[in-house]
Amino acid sequence: MQQSYQRLIENNARWVEEKLQLDPDYFKRLSLKQSPAFLWVGCSDSRVPANEITGTDPGEIFVHRNIANMVVHTDFNFLSVLQYAVEVLHVKHIIVCGHYGCGGVKAAMGHNNSGLVNKWLRNIKEVYEKHHAQLEAISDETARVNRLVELNVMEQVRNLAKTTIVQKAWKDRTLQIHGWVYGLDSGRIRDLEVMMHELDDLEPIFRYDDL
Repeated sequence: MQQSYQRLIENNARWVEEKLQLDPDYFKRLSLKQSPAFLWVGCSDSRVPANEITGTDPGEIFVHRNIANMVVHTDFNFLSVLQYAVEVLHVKHIIVCGHYGCGGVKAAMGHNNSGLVNKWLRNIKEVYEKHHAQLEAISDETARVNRLVELNVMEQVRNLAKTTIVQKAWKDRTLQIHGWVYGLDSGRIRDLEVMMHELDDLEPIFRYDDL
């Protein structure tokens, strides 16, 4: 166990040396500021690292991760990240990225008592219920899980659009919300093409006028 832990420190030292060899001022420049164009809302799964799978460097993506890449209107942790990304960093794109075979999505489709996480998974269960007929028509369990992964991403894109933070930004500038799904077995990202970028994309009941 100690060797495994120590390996992380050693890997860091090698990584620093590699960066400095390519650019002696790399860390000095990185420490001055961050100006990412993207906010990434992804799953906590260790196999879906935002920078790695998009080929981006530190400083290019502002990242928030949780179980099953959820946008929950009562999650102040997430809302704080969203507000900072939109109002301070002025990101131009928000990406909700799920992944096929998501354990959180699969757990939400079951009936096991998972303790505290039940409260989190309930949000995914509500997505399932909303699309119940479509999902129940899929006989293959893996295909049904993966379709719920896609539907969940689509729902979280809409949940982002429902926030006053995003709607306020839309009144003043361009901000696009995208829905992606990553394939663990292929390494490829699929764009679900559900981009939202203005109030007209949202049902009137969810729009705020006095922002």
